[in-house]
Amino acid sequence: MDNFLNIDWRALFIPEMSLLELILRGTIVYIVLFILFRILKRDAGEIGIADLLVVVLVADAAQNAMASVYNSLTEGFVLVATILFWNFTIDWFGYRYPRFGKLIYPAPLALVKNGRMLRRNMRREMLTDEELTSQLRQQGVEDIAQVKKAYIEGDGHISVITYKNSTD
Repeated sequence: MDNFLNIDWRALFIPEMSLLELILRGTIVYIVLFILFRILKRDAGEIGIADLLVVVLVADAAQNAMASVYNSLTEGFVLVATILFWNFTIDWFGYRYPRFGKLIYPAPLALVKNGRMLRRNMRREMLTDEELTSQLRQQGVEDIAQVKKAYIEGDGHISVITYKNSTD
């Protein structure tokens, strides 16, 4: 019972490593992971189990690089604040400066044009015919011939313009 009530308040709140080092570690790991994920991944509208596993494993692997070994809540809060800061800052810069936004947000990529699948672009996104037709069905399109244009957006969602919805 004595161990239950015996709290080491100093170890709980006083950082053992430099907060500047912790901020630097968090910054470097966040930016490197952001670049890697932006370059390597853009899925069709949803996160799959394999993607979730990658995120969990990367988070676990990156934790040691970001934080080294920390024990205090202060260090944990500083690290979380650093990650949130960079997440907000990159979004803000992308919004405020369109040229920067073009670097961090992929442009839409055409997947269907005039009822025909653009296989080269589908290969580039590693999107199968079945995955594309599934996404189209989820948007109420039964036949690809109904599709004037379909794009995979920067966030991985597929936007569809059908002939019946267009004014042309």
